[in-house]
Amino acid sequence: MSGGCCCFSTIETGKVGAIQTCGKFTGLQEAGCACIFPPIITVMPVSLALDQISCQSDCKTKDNVTVSVQTAVQFKIMKDMVQTAVFQVSDPVPMMKAEVDSVLRSTMPTMTLDESFEAKDKMVSDIKTAVRDAMAPHGFEVVNVLMTDIMADPNVLKSMNEINAARRQREAAMERGEADKILKIKSGEAEAEAKRLSGVGVANMRAAIAQGFGDSMKFMTETGMSEEQAMHMMIMTQYLDTLKEFSGSHGTIVVPHGPSAVKDLESQIREGFLTTRTPPQQAMPQAPAKGLFG
Repeated sequence: MSGGCCCFSTIETGKVGAIQTCGKFTGLQEAGCACIFPPIITVMPVSLALDQISCQSDCKTKDNVTVSVQTAVQFKIMKDMVQTAVFQVSDPVPMMKAEVDSVLRSTMPTMTLDESFEAKDKMVSDIKTAVRDAMAPHGFEVVNVLMTDIMADPNVLKSMNEINAARRQREAAMERGEADKILKIKSGEAEAEAKRLSGVGVANMRAAIAQGFGDSMKFMTETGMSEEQAMHMMIMTQYLDTLKEFSGSHGTIVVPHGPSAVKDLESQIREGFLTTRTPPQQAMPQAPAKGLFG
């Protein structure tokens, strides 16, 4: 390949060729094949594909926890600034890492460890803005920034997990206490309502019994029976019904019984009626005590 020899330069898709004439940048060669005359004219392939670097930054949080932040920066060379990116920047990677470290080490000390996990989106936005503004004049376009991990000491993470577990257990205990309280209140309200309804039922039952007794007495007196005969018949009927219920129960109940049991019960009820009908006697005034000479 002597000085007067013609050669072909081939550039792949996704790249451009930086053309130098006698060492001076003179333009770009698009993807494809072109004729050049080396060594006067040379072509250097430059990739325009998206590239990524990984950054690891050691920082200290507001609560004195040392963390290691893993960040990924995705960038590419701008086509219209190939000359600047290729011939004026020797290595863009350390420049980007320095910008990432600068943003993180000025932001992390203002937040606690918990706050740093919550503010990942904000920190990513700040890093992207800072790196993009710093690298754009040099021909590099920052496409995206990702914060892939925030790693703290394992003992610190264990302590954080224990704190969160204790807080959740406390919240669960409070919820269980509130649930038990509600159950007890509802149970008390249900018991009070049941007792009220039971009392209403007993009152209605007694009223119905009294009404039934009154109707029975009225019917029997209308048929020609006296009140005493009607009372005797009702007491006998109730007494026999009670004995029948006792005999049909599963248990055994010993009830004193004799030929005069009904008569005694009737006498007691009659005396009760007579007692309630007899008006109370007024106390007789006592005569004044006489003296020895009166």
